[in-house]
Amino acid sequence: MATITPLTGAARVDWSGLRDSTGSATAIPLLLNSVAWGSPETAAAALKDLRERICQYGFVVEQATAATVPFLWELARLPRVTCRAQILHLLKNIADTRQWESIAGAYPKLLNHRENPAAWERAAREAVHAHRDALDALVSEDDTEIAHATAELARTLGRQPC
Repeated sequence: MATITPLTGAARVDWSGLRDSTGSATAIPLLLNSVAWGSPETAAAALKDLRERICQYGFVVEQATAATVPFLWELARLPRVTCRAQILHLLKNIADTRQWESIAGAYPKLLNHRENPAAWERAAREAVHAHRDALDALVSEDDTEIAHATAELARTLGRQPC
């Protein structure tokens, strides 16, 4: 049986062409790797930094958020990752975002800007929804924190896991 190496797809993303809350999103692959392979303390710190870069304050997404979401789902499914429940909470926050769409509702000219954060937000939510099939395996986890976070995310996505 072949061993699957996590995050191999991250190398195919042009992170330098994407922006996070700090500017260029080039640090995101390193942060993802730290979450995947770091000690519990390293992983938690990396996830905190990643959260600030792609979902500031728990509700403001960035251009790089949608590209990051598939890797968050991948990490949430890996038993060796120590902060999986927190990753699921981050995915829930991303799925809940409506900040830019709310602003665009009041100021429709926002949608005409070259950088359209409402489109980033929509793409990020769609990316979370695209991988919701992972919920079924996660809800059956023995870890009650992961099962609870999975159930919360499932409710946000309008889906009950099996």
